[in-house]
Amino acid sequence: MKNQMNEEKTVIRTFTSGNIPRQLFAFVLPFMAANVLQVLYSTVDMVIVGQVVGAEGLSAVSAGGQVINLCTMICTGLCMGGQVLISQLLGARKKKELGQVIGTLFLFVLICALVVSAVLFLVRGWICTHLNVPGDAYAMAMDYLGICAVGQFFCYGYNMVSAVLRGLGDSRHPLVFVAIASLINLVLDILLTGYLGWGVSGAAAATIIGQAASFLFALAFLYRHRDMLGFEFSLGSLRIIPQYLQVILQQGLPVAASSALIYVSMFYVTSLINRAGVVESATFGVGVKIDDLCNKVSIAIRYAATPMVAQNYAAKNIKRVKQIVAWAWIYGIVFHLCFMVIYLLFGTQLFMLFTSDKEILALSPVFIRNIIWTFIPLAFLRGNNALIQGIGNARLSMCMSLLDGMVCRIGFSYLFGVFLDMGFAGFVLGYGLAPAGAAVPGMIYCLSGIWQKKQSLVDQLEKE
Repeated sequence: MKNQMNEEKTVIRTFTSGNIPRQLFAFVLPFMAANVLQVLYSTVDMVIVGQVVGAEGLSAVSAGGQVINLCTMICTGLCMGGQVLISQLLGARKKKELGQVIGTLFLFVLICALVVSAVLFLVRGWICTHLNVPGDAYAMAMDYLGICAVGQFFCYGYNMVSAVLRGLGDSRHPLVFVAIASLINLVLDILLTGYLGWGVSGAAAATIIGQAASFLFALAFLYRHRDMLGFEFSLGSLRIIPQYLQVILQQGLPVAASSALIYVSMFYVTSLINRAGVVESATFGVGVKIDDLCNKVSIAIRYAATPMVAQNYAAKNIKRVKQIVAWAWIYGIVFHLCFMVIYLLFGTQLFMLFTSDKEILALSPVFIRNIIWTFIPLAFLRGNNALIQGIGNARLSMCMSLLDGMVCRIGFSYLFGVFLDMGFAGFVLGYGLAPAGAAVPGMIYCLSGIWQKKQSLVDQLEKE
């Protein structure tokens, strides 16, 4: 019995008591490490492709990578509904419902994965055309998207299991699974892309094989701990319970739509830049990849703070919720200040990791000078989103993303890049300033205290 309790503590963790800054810091570090390793999937692809294939390969992986990131973020958004519900059930001490929630989430997400794979494979040509992928990179982008489309089942599966673990308060095991995938991806990238000369196709194949391995290890881990989850891993346990699916959709669809809105706006900016030529396209692709690393590190603050907020909100511990958000802001400020310093001091050197192309390196300072403005709003955005998503206000999260993506990112990019004729610098500046559109109203909402009137998801289920 004692061993079972100790084993349960390694998977299920509650945050309704204890030292908040210490808990948040310890919880966020594995998320950061896991996110860095996830970025290494695509970063290693671009480094090897940049060195082996050249600017055309970088442009293809950049365009294809953004589309795959969109698919992944949609999956993460859908899973967020299940994650928040699981966290709130733990906070309200209602563990009996966990198995049914997990079964509902698993079946729904896997069906979505099959649909996304089919649609992505069929419309990849349309996507490349509307992204204005340069002619020299078009065929490679098509190959990259085709192979990655087939692998969406494994990508969705891994993110689904990770969402369950995050909801349970476990951030360490997802790190292990990502480390496995990253190691496999690195070895296969070198073998397939470089040694065997598969080029961009080899990078895509390495990525999905790594994701498949990660998903299988994660699934095996959950299977070993199925007793404490109340999920039997049988066909009978893979059953959609309407009331749980309704909550998952109410929370997950707005978050998925939010991610889609932001990425659509990113596609718009990418399309504008691609018209300028391969060098501008490749420079932006490398710069966004570096920026993505910074974003993935800092978004771990939201990943860690969200289940902490959810548990305490369901437990009706409002004072502790406020303290969690405050510490998320503090950590966000510290991390983003560090990013700004690294960018300003070593930005060009970071670009050199991806390419030795002199034209790209000559244009890199323009990207760096304009993208650093994004770190100021992002420092506060992580804590804001943790509160908004943790209490279950997914619709507001979608509205914030609408301001960020469709209004500010597109509006600012057009204003600076086209209307003010700043060109490449203006597009990057508009791209970087966009998060302010969500950060400012988000801060107002958090500080106002209006959110305290929001009913928890657990209370909503009890009333039905």
